[in-house]
Formats: sequence, C-alpha cells, structure tokens
Amino acid sequence: MRADLLCFTIAADPPPRLDKALSRDVPASADLSRTRLAKLIGEGAVRVNGVVVSDPKTKVAEGDSVEIGVPEAVEVETVAQDIPLVVVYEDDELIVIDKPAGMVVHPAPGSPDQTLVNALLHHCGDSLSGIGGEKRPGIVHRIDKETSGLLVVAKSDRAHHALAAQFEKHSAERAYLAICHGVPDAGDPRLRGVPGVSFEAGGVLKLTTQLARHKTDRQRQAVTFHGGRHAVTRARVLETFGTPVAAALLECRLETGRTHQIRVHMAHAGHGLLGDPLYGGRRKLPAKSLPEGAVEAVDGFSRQALHAATLGFEHPVTGEWMRFEAPLPEDMEALLAALRGNSST
Repeated sequence: MRADLLCFTIAADPPPRLDKALSRDVPASADLSRTRLAKLIGEGAVRVNGVVVSDPKTKVAEGDSVEIGVPEAVEVETVAQDIPLVVVYEDDELIVIDKPAGMVVHPAPGSPDQTLVNALLHHCGDSLSGIGGEKRPGIVHRIDKETSGLLVVAKSDRAHHALAAQFEKHSAERAYLAICHGVPDAGDPRLRGVPGVSFEAGGVLKLTTQLARHKTDRQRQAVTFHGGRHAVTRARVLETFGTPVAAALLECRLETGRTHQIRVHMAHAGHGLLGDPLYGGRRKLPAKSLPEGAVEAVDGFSRQALHAATLGFEHPVTGEWMRFEAPLPEDMEALLAALRGNSST
C-alpha cells in the first residue's frame, strides 16, 4: 500500500508525550486527529530522529525530526448506493442531511445496506478524504431509524475530530419537535413526585437521570439513578390539543445525547411520545376530548412523533457558527392537522 511521507519538526515547549506533541505540531493540512495519530504510532508508522517509535508516551524535545508514513485511505467494504438524500448544506469538510424517517444511519446486523452511510458513500464519492484511514463518512451523532431530521456528517478526519469534540462537550445545539401524550405541566402534582423531574423558568420541564440498557430487553434503554450514563433533557410546551388536554407539541433540547434519550425521558415523566412502539405503551387518547378523526390519525401513526428540527455547531475549520432548521415532514404535519381539527381528510 502506498504511503505519503509527512515530515516536520517538534516546536518549542512540546507536551511531555509523543502523541500530544504530534497532535499539536502536525501540519493542519494532513487532517490527522489525535486518535488517528495514536493509531499510526501503534502501527510503527512514526519515526523520531530516524528511529521508529511505537509508544505514544515517549518523550520528545524541541527540534526533534518527525516522519510519519500516512497510508492512502483505503476503500471500505460498505457498498455505495444511489439513494436520494436531502442535502441541507455541504462543503469540503462536512455535510448536513435532513434524514427521512425509516432510514438507518449506519449499517448493522439486520440493516446491512440502504442506510445513510451507503447513500453518503455514493453521494460524496472522492470528496471523502478519509476517516481513520478509511474512505468513509464520519458519523458524529445519530438519530433513531424512525426519527426524522438533521444530522451533520464529517468528510475529513479533522472535521470528524473537531465535531465529535463539540458533541462530547455538549456545545452543539440540538432541538427536536415531539408530540406527546398529555401535557407536562408544572402545576401537575404527580410530576413533582417523579424522580429526576424538575421545572425551570417558563415552565420548562427538566429531566435529569442516568440511562442504561434495560435489564431484560436489550432493544430498550431505561432510567436509573445508579450507574448508567448521565442524561439531561429539557422540554417546553409549544401547543396543546384537546379539551381537556390530550396531547401536546413539545420542543425538546438535549444537553446530553444518549440513545433514545428523549423517548425514554418523556415516558419516564408519564408523557410518552405518540406512536412510539418501544416506550409509548398502549395508552389511548380520549376520543371525546379531540376533534373528529384525530384518534384515527394517531392510531395510524406508526412511528415515534419525533423530528430533529434544529442543529447548530461551530464549523470545524473556520470556527463559524452554523445553524440549520428542517421543517416537519409530511406525516407529522398531517398528524398535527388532525389534532388541531383542520385535517383535509
């Protein structure tokens, strides 16, 4: 396999470890993240003063000469497929997609193809410079198969590294639109007794728990307060439906991004999402409180009513703040119309 030779010199006051020093001093044009550099060190692709160094903790000094043999990005086994995509934005470093409900993000057992990754491999083609040494799109975050909306995907190693850091630090903006059973009201005494539930100014529902895989159903996540991963969701009521209220349109904002987070948290609060097959339960809407046809529309809605509507982040290269919005898909618009009583059907 052909490898490009990258040569440079360690600058003044280097960090004590080789991997950190390389991460600081490697030319930006090389598009090598610290993770990728650590892998290259372990593969024996790094020489310091002519000697192969395979320990990332090796000390380096100012003026040390570094050579890195960077292998050409290899083609991945995942098949490129010509699948239509809604591209909201694209440049040399990243692409923002409005994903339809029903599309899996990444190939996995049970979904080996027809995924977003398959589509991106075809759409991006040679514009993928390589993620971790492979010509593939860098998946920074995911949304569930049956959730629609915005995703940012890296096209270069440096973009992947920088975007992943933002999501890890929770500095990226993510807002979802969701339709839930009932309405999470600060005046509801039941909610005041639910562990992990609190309210902030303006009646914003805040859920603070740990999330872990369900003990008996590995397809589900579960709220826990011992172990698991920290998760924080905020939900604001935008509109209510029915007299008395039977459902509500929410804006949900993620402080953290855990698997199924909004769906699990809203179910924990007793306000599961309409159509959610895993967490919505068999709860039925009261027909007498809703317009004619609304219950039928809800019963026919076969996915969780959840849409990733807003996505904001700093551009990984320019530092410019970028913010995107995706309109509700037709199925959720039709569901809202039925709940409002102005459905055309």
